Amino acid sequence: MTHRVAIVGTGADPDSPDTDGYAMAYRHADAYDRLESCQLHACADIVIDNARRFAEEYDIPDDRVYEAYERMLEEAEPDVVSVCVPPAIHAEIVIGCAESGVVNAIHCEKPMASTWGECREMVRACEVHDVQLTFNHQRRFGHPFRKAKALLAREEIGELRRIEVGGDNLYDYGSHLFDLCGYFTDQEPIEWVLGQIDYSTKNVQFGMHNENQALVQWEYRNGVKGLASTGTGSLLQSQMRLIGSEGVIEIGHREGPPLRFRSTSTDGWLTVDTEGDTVHGPTTTRFVAAVQFVGDRIPLVSPDRLPSGNPTFIDRAIEEVVRSLDEDRESELSAANALQATELIFAAWESARRRGRVSLPLEIDSNPLEELVDAGELPVTR
Repeated sequence: MTHRVAIVGTGADPDSPDTDGYAMAYRHADAYDRLESCQLHACADIVIDNARRFAEEYDIPDDRVYEAYERMLEEAEPDVVSVCVPPAIHAEIVIGCAESGVVNAIHCEKPMASTWGECREMVRACEVHDVQLTFNHQRRFGHPFRKAKALLAREEIGELRRIEVGGDNLYDYGSHLFDLCGYFTDQEPIEWVLGQIDYSTKNVQFGMHNENQALVQWEYRNGVKGLASTGTGSLLQSQMRLIGSEGVIEIGHREGPPLRFRSTSTDGWLTVDTEGDTVHGPTTTRFVAAVQFVGDRIPLVSPDRLPSGNPTFIDRAIEEVVRSLDEDRESELSAANALQATELIFAAWESARRRGRVSLPLEIDSNPLEELVDAGELPVTR
């Protein structure tokens, strides 16, 4: 069976100096283009010249290039849609695709949406219309993370006791890290969240506020604790640390290998071979390695768009999305998993607003950080 794939939100030419958004549509398209079961069938962008340029790149006929995604759904009738627009309009487009009656699967960029209510509503719409909804938390498929999970399964560090994460922020960057927390805990439910944030410098990415610095604690139902420290003042030297009863796993240490661990049975740190993968993507050349070392948030030069002998993390993610659709099973990138990661983000902001611990499930519909900024309770001083 061949899946007719459409892209909503093609964005600008990835080779243009004005490109914003890391050319995610092109990265999705490259991933679908690798699969024999997928055909790039149609595209839509509110800037029609962007859509035309994208269509030319992937040999999409002129009559399947659209400015309005609604018309694309009606006329082109795609089976699978990738949503690559900014997060503030994710919900509108995901719900529109689900309600169209023609789409079987939607793969959406992260973070999920601009409010917690929108996150839940887009998931409900896809459930009602029996549409597979997944989110592009592609890091799950990187060898540093897969092999760390295998170390846990072999109890190389004993029983998992605490997860620590460090990154730029809770929302845009933290979406990946919190999804990985769910991965490492087998999606164990979270009981409570306690957080505090600083937002003294305006920090808007893709139309959404992101705090400058945060410190967050949480606890899973099984007793495993979580700790996140974000921003330039982050307490952590690694993107992730998995602390067990008998050892520690470090993933993405600033001055170390992508993956290492130590335990009561080892003589110091042991480096784990990640088969050319860093925490950001596969690498085969010094140039790619340098880009990935700096991070996956460098505009215009993204590791996932660079040549590599290995499939990119997005290649692997979209292959899993299509395979799960074909096998009629829940994907690792399911909406349920994304909801758990995203609830942690909004709960941390809500805890900062309440100045106290928040029990889950989170019973708000809004975006607490946005409301705090709008109300002047987080005055931007610089």
